[in-house]
Amino acid sequence: MLNMLIRCCGVLTIALACGIPQSFADDASPPPTPLNPEKTVLLDKAGGRVLVRTTVCLRRGILEMFACPKQTKEHESILSFDGKAQTVHAGLLALGLEPGHPARFGEKFELPEGPKLDLFVTWEDSNGKAHRRAANEWVRGVTYRYFAANLAEVPKGVVIDKGDETLRYDPNTKELLWFGTMSKDQRQAFQAYSDNKEYRAALQSLHDQSQPKEVETEWVFAGSRFAVTPEGKQIYQAEAGSLICVANFGDALIDVAIESSNSDAGGRLFEPYEERIPPEGTPVTIEISASKKAKEAKGDKQ
Repeated sequence: MLNMLIRCCGVLTIALACGIPQSFADDASPPPTPLNPEKTVLLDKAGGRVLVRTTVCLRRGILEMFACPKQTKEHESILSFDGKAQTVHAGLLALGLEPGHPARFGEKFELPEGPKLDLFVTWEDSNGKAHRRAANEWVRGVTYRYFAANLAEVPKGVVIDKGDETLRYDPNTKELLWFGTMSKDQRQAFQAYSDNKEYRAALQSLHDQSQPKEVETEWVFAGSRFAVTPEGKQIYQAEAGSLICVANFGDALIDVAIESSNSDAGGRLFEPYEERIPPEGTPVTIEISASKKAKEAKGDKQ
């Protein structure tokens, strides 16, 4: 089915602006070939890339996806695009990549596997300046939550306002709690209340825990999977939203190469790196290609 899609796309040789900022376009290369009627998925065979034209749909919230098809999981995805996930799959096949498998959930969890990928995002700001960053720079560990540090008791003379939604003390668990990212100035201001070493160490721990940290991972071409409905219709499961995932799903087309839960109990949650992401509605092109590092490592072994 996907190979047939590739052959059909071969007749589309329309030269068009593919949404990549001009600063990053290669005038000497042939224009990318659109793979769908919406012209949102393009094959740059000469550049070894699949290009997906998307729009920013979320800058704050808990993430399960980095990018999803339109009208699926925009409430938990930074980007969405008007098109089919299987078209992106077809483009990766056209680059000579063979999918592995999505995460497997059973008695023993199996990480998603497949060819390693490089993902970049390109866009223009309101001043027309072009930007290009690795996709993982737009994803960080959750900061809009409470962080905890052990503290046997609050030192004498330190008054923690019970109405303060940022710093709290829980006498039951004997923990000092802080919500969100603690700045250096905030840490120093609270530490100035007491010379107590345990109290100061707890504040230092809260400060360090709460600092934004971008996700460190590689991306893999997991390939999703097909399923057959009771009516006998074959469906590509990633169409439900799992185009590019940051939480492991059994139907992911592209996933992170780490164990990443989609629940609080899983212990690994991500959110958009808000300060690095342009406003909602901004057109963004995702560049997907075989990992340069993987290619170099393979070359070293030959």
